[in-house]
Amino acid sequence: MSEPLRLGWEEWVGLPDLGLPALKAKVDTGAKTSALHASDIEPFGPSGKPKVRFLMHPIPSRPELAIPCSATIIDRREVTSSNGDTELRYVIETEMSVGDQAWPVELTLTDRGTMQYRMLLGRQAFSDDVVVMPNESFCQPQLSYDVYSSAKVREVAPDRALRIAVMSREPMSYSTKRLVSEGETRGHTVEVIDTLRCYMTLNALSPEIHYDGKRLPRYDAVIPRVGASITPYGTAIIRQFETIGTWCINGSDGITASRDKLHAHQVLARQKIGMPTTAFAASPKDTANLMNLVGSAPLIVKLLESTQGKGVVLAETKKAAESVISAFRGLRANFLVQNFVKEAAGEDIRCLVLDGRVVASIKRTSAGGDFRSNLHLGGTAEAVRITKTERETAQRAAKAFGLGFAGVDLLRASDGPKVLEVNSSPGLEGVEKASKRDIAGALYDMIEKRVRPTPVRKARASRAV
Repeated sequence: MSEPLRLGWEEWVGLPDLGLPALKAKVDTGAKTSALHASDIEPFGPSGKPKVRFLMHPIPSRPELAIPCSATIIDRREVTSSNGDTELRYVIETEMSVGDQAWPVELTLTDRGTMQYRMLLGRQAFSDDVVVMPNESFCQPQLSYDVYSSAKVREVAPDRALRIAVMSREPMSYSTKRLVSEGETRGHTVEVIDTLRCYMTLNALSPEIHYDGKRLPRYDAVIPRVGASITPYGTAIIRQFETIGTWCINGSDGITASRDKLHAHQVLARQKIGMPTTAFAASPKDTANLMNLVGSAPLIVKLLESTQGKGVVLAETKKAAESVISAFRGLRANFLVQNFVKEAAGEDIRCLVLDGRVVASIKRTSAGGDFRSNLHLGGTAEAVRITKTERETAQRAAKAFGLGFAGVDLLRASDGPKVLEVNSSPGLEGVEKASKRDIAGALYDMIEKRVRPTPVRKARASRAV
């Protein structure tokens, strides 16, 4: 029969599943339940299997050091403290290591920021083979807070569950469903929010975003899937997320610039990125000069906020171009005129740029005699190898707009690749099926790398030397 485990009234313990390798705990057999210090406590996840996330400050003398933790909620119960106060607390279960032994313990979460010990162990945490020596301390090997240096914490930190929002008005689309399923497979909570059902509170101290009558929770990341028809309102919501400090994969400025074709071409021109020769004018008297600037027919006439090939017209002759321009002006529509790259022959290259690098590329071919190769218009797609120049052009284009995730459409012209469009909400279906690449998985790799801090350190006031 093995000897019982001896514990003093204070001991060093570890909670490895929470990324807390060393904690000083007070052992109190007078208390029934055990408690762990937690701040910024926030429940999340599905109602059938809810989770909780919180910040843990393991070193009492260093409040600037915070470790983000998450765990599954097993209960919520009222706990009465030694001073008689009753508090409703979340209860989690996690493995606790003491010396060379480990076992699961239930912990209630509460703010112990004013207390010397960040953890209290009550009698329910011990089995019959544990003996508490109330007059002794540190009967088990002592640990050190040195394990909370940045490098060491990264080595032991567990994967923290994230809370992610997908801004989309199409919850049943392939892209939205893939983003949700991939995130949930990785243990994250992914919530689809309808952009137009969001509304904002604007004030200097606590700007907020509300949804269906409730304030939205704190998200680790937002994946915007903003349709072209609601770009102004969608980017306003994204700006609000940015204001409250939430990381958005694509920022509001980049989405706004990429959606306005004139603005987008000005951004590309400023960065000296190849594109078809483009002209724009407001006055109907400039129609002839406008066409002459671009070149001879055939010409492309394109609405400034066109998407998925809609609002894009090929004018085969000068007369046809004049008619299309006249018609667009009659509708008071903003448009631009562009040189037609004949050698592209109804094909373009869609490069998917993620976190500054091309992760997939496909060649899209138009259906029948259509010059537009968009898959929504019946075009077909196949995987394609791109050149070094094409790769660099796509990466530079995404960077010019500050987009973390973008679809860059290129035309293969005789004098090099020409950027046709930079899409801030590229669809996943065509690219994933044609390239056989796990784009949603790569997207979550980027999110996890970006928003899983290992420890979070608050800035200290600078001290005079």
